[in-house]
Amino acid sequence: MYKFIVFCFLICFISSCKKSEHKIETAKVNIKSFEPLNINSVSKDSIETIAFPSKDGLMITADVYRVGNNPISILLCHQAGFSRGEYKDTALKLNELGYSVIAIDQRSGEIANSIINETAKRAINKNLPIKYLDARQDIEAAIDFVFLNNKNTPIVLVGSSYSASLALLIGESNHKIKAVAAFSPGEYFRGVNIMDDIKTYSKPVFVTSSLQETNKLITLVSKIDKAYLTHYIPKETGIHGSRALWSSTQGTENYWKAFMIYLEAVN
Repeated sequence: MYKFIVFCFLICFISSCKKSEHKIETAKVNIKSFEPLNINSVSKDSIETIAFPSKDGLMITADVYRVGNNPISILLCHQAGFSRGEYKDTALKLNELGYSVIAIDQRSGEIANSIINETAKRAINKNLPIKYLDARQDIEAAIDFVFLNNKNTPIVLVGSSYSASLALLIGESNHKIKAVAAFSPGEYFRGVNIMDDIKTYSKPVFVTSSLQETNKLITLVSKIDKAYLTHYIPKETGIHGSRALWSSTQGTENYWKAFMIYLEAVN
């Protein structure tokens, strides 16, 4: 808890948190010092495609990106219309930072970076519902799967767009999740009030979005205790969802810097 509060002070220039009475004078993070990660240095042999059952038995396809014997510590969930391919390069960059990660196909999605959403294909073939909220069980099953296979170690849950909202909902009370990173979450679900449902957070939360989405995001997370919240607001236009971490996105270096600082603080 103390470590995370200190972390919030260190990145106050990129956070929407209010200043504390006990201000710590320290050097601000130098965004210009960010160096692009060399994903070519990561062995492609460390990538494995697996499948495991969701809560209703539907098989979930996932890509596991391992770094040596490091246990999986980050679960990556894609946005609407996409697949696990959304994290094709992002996962490799996280590998270079030392994190073993897993990217899943939720049943609500299609394709990203030429990688087809296999879970969605199965769901359609079985005539199963594939709306956003239907994918919640896939994320929960993935959390259980990882937790079981990494010696019961809580993980960081990362979501993009609709899955960012699901990540916030799931992570609030799930003891298997130690922190949440939500890229462009919003009020995407009929009959669900995200802002009210996440107001009792007592674990680290990182949120960001495109510049255009910022005001709505500020409102969405306004009830979360600022001691737990880190909000990176881009100076550039940015982009919706975790595509903010793609090399093609304007300002990606700054998104990465903020995200890396957060991950270091919670791991």
